[in-house]
Amino acid sequence: MGHTDNSGLAATKKGVGARLRRKEDWRHLRGRGRFVGDIRMPGMLEVAFVRSPCAHGKLREIVVPDEYRDQVFTARDFPSVKPIVAVPKIDGFKYSEHPPLATDRVRFAGEPVAMVVAPTRAMAEDIADSVMLDIEELPAVVDAEAATRPGAPLIWEAWGDNVYVARSTEVGDLEEARRKAAVVIEREYRMNRQSAVPLEGRAILAAWDHRLDELCIYTGSQSPHQLRVGMAQTLGIDERQLHLIAPDMGGGFGAKRVLYPEELMVAALALKLKRPVRWLEDKREHLLSAIHCREHHHKVKAYADERGRILGLDVEVYVDAGAYSHWPNSPFMETGMVVKNIPGPYVVPSYRCRSYTVATNKSPIGAYRGVARPAACFTIERTIDEIAHAVGREPWEVRMENMVPAEAMPYRTITQLLFDSGNYGESVRRVVELIDLPGIRARQKQGEPDGRLVGVGLASFTEQTAHGCGEWVSRGTPVIPGYETATARMMPDGSLMLMVGIVSHGQGLETALSQVAHEELGIDPERVSVRHGDTQISAFGMGTFASRSMVMSGGAVARACRLLRAKMAAIAAHALKCEVESLRFEDGRVHGPNGSMGFEEIGRIAHLRQEALPPGMEPLLEVTTTYEPQIDTGVFTYATHAAVVAVDPDTGKVDVLDYACVEDCGTVVNPMIVDGQIIGGIVQGIGTALYEEIPFDENGQPLATTLADYLMPGAPEAPSIRIGHMVTPTPHTEYGMKGMGEGGAIPPPAAIANAVRDALRGIGAELNETPMTPQRVRAAVVAARARAAQAAGVPSAQEVVQ
Repeated sequence: MGHTDNSGLAATKKGVGARLRRKEDWRHLRGRGRFVGDIRMPGMLEVAFVRSPCAHGKLREIVVPDEYRDQVFTARDFPSVKPIVAVPKIDGFKYSEHPPLATDRVRFAGEPVAMVVAPTRAMAEDIADSVMLDIEELPAVVDAEAATRPGAPLIWEAWGDNVYVARSTEVGDLEEARRKAAVVIEREYRMNRQSAVPLEGRAILAAWDHRLDELCIYTGSQSPHQLRVGMAQTLGIDERQLHLIAPDMGGGFGAKRVLYPEELMVAALALKLKRPVRWLEDKREHLLSAIHCREHHHKVKAYADERGRILGLDVEVYVDAGAYSHWPNSPFMETGMVVKNIPGPYVVPSYRCRSYTVATNKSPIGAYRGVARPAACFTIERTIDEIAHAVGREPWEVRMENMVPAEAMPYRTITQLLFDSGNYGESVRRVVELIDLPGIRARQKQGEPDGRLVGVGLASFTEQTAHGCGEWVSRGTPVIPGYETATARMMPDGSLMLMVGIVSHGQGLETALSQVAHEELGIDPERVSVRHGDTQISAFGMGTFASRSMVMSGGAVARACRLLRAKMAAIAAHALKCEVESLRFEDGRVHGPNGSMGFEEIGRIAHLRQEALPPGMEPLLEVTTTYEPQIDTGVFTYATHAAVVAVDPDTGKVDVLDYACVEDCGTVVNPMIVDGQIIGGIVQGIGTALYEEIPFDENGQPLATTLADYLMPGAPEAPSIRIGHMVTPTPHTEYGMKGMGEGGAIPPPAAIANAVRDALRGIGAELNETPMTPQRVRAAVVAARARAAQAAGVPSAQEVVQ
């Protein structure tokens, strides 16, 4: 069966474990992809939105110039369109209705108020600029913690406060942890607001098809089947009349898994006008009104013994969820996820967490690569380092001593997560070796010629992937995405089509799923076509998110191919006059003891020569099936990352000099694709750590609405990244696969923050807020030096001036 590589399987050269180049790259590298922006239709109109200039206010009037009345549409023009509503099954959750176009109130700067159509986008924008909004401005709520205090302005008066949901969890004996603690670490951590900023923004083209009596919608959606459900409910039409197609997509990262007001209203307008209508989001619109992410404020008190072993954690979490809850999942996902994941890969005997999901006058918060786990990882990993410093030990040693040991697997954590398999401590040991920690310590002693300070930091994490039905039910989500579907169709010429419910937006899934088909059938991946993102082609599927696609869809493809193989074997056994058990599938042929036949012969019999089928067998070679893992609480990937940084204490500039990662995602289907996913995630994590932020002023105005203000890492900011692989196949999925799409983005902020802290330990400065901009680093250095001077009785620079 070929060679054995780091996939953990004796793999064929083209099946599971093979380093195949991505099929998708051929068209993309030649500019031959097809995105929504590439699609044009006769008579198509372009849309621009009129957006609220203020964060909070009463909408008194929308003034439209007379000459544009037929081109400007407001909520009054769509009386049958319902508000967007998602109601999770969580006790005490207060949901909001999200009007697709603002009616009596605006609740964040950039909220859509009206829409304009014209033959070109430029003309539509000019008309939008002529529309005047009369808004009585109200006080804006911009700080999540302050929003929970008595007397804060209310975003939703009927609630009586600004809290979507407040939860409290307490397990173990925290009082005993306090009594026994030799070390107490108390910190506050902040992860500031970001945006996903995929290369391609949101995009939708909707056109009524009179022949098929349906609205055909081309849109960049990660979950077109789910989106169809939400759109049908809100538009008030049958789902059979909605045909959603996700063509090529330039990234998603979670931001394209939401039913947005803009997309809904483009669809509503196409229904109203019976003409093709298109909206392509620009970057300013994306930064204003696409879902934001990451805004967390954590207060932590950790108790540990004299060796640094954790005895207990006491945590308070505030998540700024913005003005509206969105469909399908609402903003509770952030707090629900972070509460469970703050203990990380560690044995924590006692734990208390109080969490608050808070409404503010900002764009709604939603999923972005990692979903709350970057903040959870930042909190526990920074705390682990501070515990290690307090007890005088190397942080990597304290990490290993606190981790769930391999022999304890499967292990149920204090927050009821079930770790299925792995050796967490070994990932720490290997990354220490990969980053050459002794060499870095020697370099630190020598010092840098340019005066910069070098530091090294580690961060470990576990990530729950491929969540099944039980996990989603426990979270209270209104939609339970616990399965995935696949249709395998053998054509008359022996080629294969796979129709799947997931969507590929950069992950190489067209290639990886072809490798699964090869593994099961022995068919050349080049003879396999993968069709995805079309609600009329594939069976209902949940889509691409939550590091689930390869486990869920790969499992569905494997199962469908096995069922298809059984029918193919019966046909071949009948034709070759042998027993089914004596057949083997290899190189596009079925081999028996007395000869062989190609897939094209089997396909011809199944479709064109019914008389050659075994008695009683129905024609065609097509199977549709579903798949969910044997364990419905998900399987856990994990990794340890290490970063080496140089910090200039005078300017505050941080440079990432080196980066290493040791990960375990179970069986690796395509190592080249996995490495690419990890590297891309790490670079996004560097963006969280050092660059990306959307701050707001006291009036709720976002201060980063262009790429001149919202900084992102590019190729010059990406260090050389070395990846080490461990392979612990899980017993619960096909081939032992685990999800890995989000993992690369989770630990970089924590690893880099720990490295910055390591570099500045001599000064006594630390950074507990992202992004760690030069201004924040410099402020931390100045404050630490002032504290040191005060402790030594030396006047500060300010006192000397006075």
